[in-house]
Amino acid sequence: MLAIFDVEGVLFDAEYLPILAEKVNKEKEIWEITRKGIQGLINWEDGLRTRVAALRGLGYETCKQVADELPIMTGAKETCRVLKSAGWKILAVSGGFTIMTDRLKEELGLDYVYSNELIFKDGKLDDVKINVTSDKAKSARAKIAEWNEKKENIVVTVDGANDLTLFDICGLGVAFRAQDIVKEKATVTIEEKNLTHLIEIINKHYKLNLQLQTVA
Repeated sequence: MLAIFDVEGVLFDAEYLPILAEKVNKEKEIWEITRKGIQGLINWEDGLRTRVAALRGLGYETCKQVADELPIMTGAKETCRVLKSAGWKILAVSGGFTIMTDRLKEELGLDYVYSNELIFKDGKLDDVKINVTSDKAKSARAKIAEWNEKKENIVVTVDGANDLTLFDICGLGVAFRAQDIVKEKATVTIEEKNLTHLIEIINKHYKLNLQLQTVA
């Protein structure tokens, strides 16, 4: 069994670049491009390059600090813990960056994370290396093949239009506090900001009895 998650807005309760943009008073500009990208109104890769270009020159320390302070989504730790203890594999596919996902991998015990890379030159943000395109399923397919996971045993939980191709490779598609276009394509939706609801959905769909432990 495999659970695939988007990162920003799903495993993290935040979007990274808009917060970073506040440091240079460009949050309005960055949010606008982010919003259009999430809604599928503009080419996602172009939007990402434009956003990073607008933040060029920001210091590495600032970028790292913002990444380290991103709040983890309510219920994410508990949900990942339950899935891991039940023997599931957990994969995250992020349009975000290694600077933020490395920490997530450690804290949530993720098996693998696909994400993009911010490029720094002389300690300043310079560019972006895009590994994950708007065809997020393309990234995920390699691991699915390696782990030999069947489509019907894959659960995808996402929120944006740029995540939609992931629904093509799963048996259960979950829209988490998502854009309308995502809700239309999903098997089921979660509106409350709490990822533990995913466990109830998985139990119902697969007739399992995964139990949430209370976290001290």
